[in-house]
Amino acid sequence: MNAKSLSWSASPAARMRKRLALLVAVMALIAATVGLPGTPARASTAHASSGAALVIPVVAPFTGVDAALGPKYAVACLAATQQINADGGILGHQISCKTVDTRGDPADAVPAVGQMYATTKNIAFVIGCTSDEASTVVPVFGSNKTVSFCMTGESEFDSVKFPYFFRLVPPDAADAVAMVAIAKNKGYKKIALAFGNDAGSQTFVAPAEAAIAKAGHMTIVSNQTLDINATTFQSEAQAIVTAKPQVIMMEALGAAGVALLSEVYQLNGKKMIPVIGTSAMIDPTFFSGITKAIGTQTFIKNFDADNQISTGNTPAYPLFKKLVLAQSGKISGVGNYSTLLQANGTVHLYDAINIAALAMVMSGSTSGSVYKNDILAITAGSPGATVVSSYAAGVKALKAHKKIKYLGVGGTYHFDAYHTSFGAFEDARYTASGSTYNAGTLNPALLNSLKAF
Repeated sequence: MNAKSLSWSASPAARMRKRLALLVAVMALIAATVGLPGTPARASTAHASSGAALVIPVVAPFTGVDAALGPKYAVACLAATQQINADGGILGHQISCKTVDTRGDPADAVPAVGQMYATTKNIAFVIGCTSDEASTVVPVFGSNKTVSFCMTGESEFDSVKFPYFFRLVPPDAADAVAMVAIAKNKGYKKIALAFGNDAGSQTFVAPAEAAIAKAGHMTIVSNQTLDINATTFQSEAQAIVTAKPQVIMMEALGAAGVALLSEVYQLNGKKMIPVIGTSAMIDPTFFSGITKAIGTQTFIKNFDADNQISTGNTPAYPLFKKLVLAQSGKISGVGNYSTLLQANGTVHLYDAINIAALAMVMSGSTSGSVYKNDILAITAGSPGATVVSSYAAGVKALKAHKKIKYLGVGGTYHFDAYHTSFGAFEDARYTASGSTYNAGTLNPALLNSLKAF
């Protein structure tokens, strides 16, 4: 364990004290926003008055170690709302996006969300919410009856029901299994693990270890925890190179990932050890940094990432591509916007906004308590439902009194009893331009054989 990683090297008692402190903070925020016994309650996501603008907060890290995540989600919001507003808005309401910076820390996220509720009227729903802060903010969203679409893989959401919570990505355990499946398909037997010490990255480690154990004939030869506030990883890189792995499985976003792999490349005689990353590493900041450090061709020949399948062949894709590229330069922290066209966060949150907007139209209400069940109806569809791939097409069908089923950029969405939806996985690879393509769909039977959860 990296000595610099205080949050992961703390004693069990210290971790319990921190968790209790967070729980107290969350309960205080819930009391302040919706009321607990003896506390005056106040509505925070009420039906908006006629013509009032609606707001979609993007609750995610915009600073801190996971600052690369927030901008990807903000682009999805700008892209979707631009077209919805052009199509007349939602029930006569125009919509806008508002960034809420959690700093990637569950403790910092609590006051940030409290400030959001204190200063923002007519919240339509929330997007974002990563594994870094989901455990502390999802209960607050639910208590305020705010629909939330989160990008979290934390296991606590696998079997606990939060009625206002919707998850468009797989649990991190499934993501980790997909990484191991890619390694198995490529015949790798000696594996190095290198994951950041942030909460979002650490959730992959145990499931990856378990899947490697089930795979057979695979061995973890090096297991490094990376302090993602650090600027150099000489000792970790040397340990990896000395262990002579055939592949590095990793998640370290932004500059940390670039620094580690650059140092591995140099210490390995300027030869790149193949890497399998998580879907979060389909990221323009990471791509730009690592290709400058080791060369574009060297990188793209040696990098794979697991990802939910997004082929670019769905009817929703051309408009999505046009809208995302139209946001170029509007959000700081995003370099190559074409990289976002297959990024999980951008793809699925764009679809989420369209789904929620159509649910509001279907229910005739902007109140989460009213329209949340229509989210399930629109994604599940029903016999004879009209398939729609844009907000405008959905509104047209609903006005004609037709039932609809949404087919988005990310395909169809099937929410389980805990409001998690995830489909097939692919082995995603970069092109020289920074976009990605499906290098192979992962066999469901192989994924099931590696599951240990």
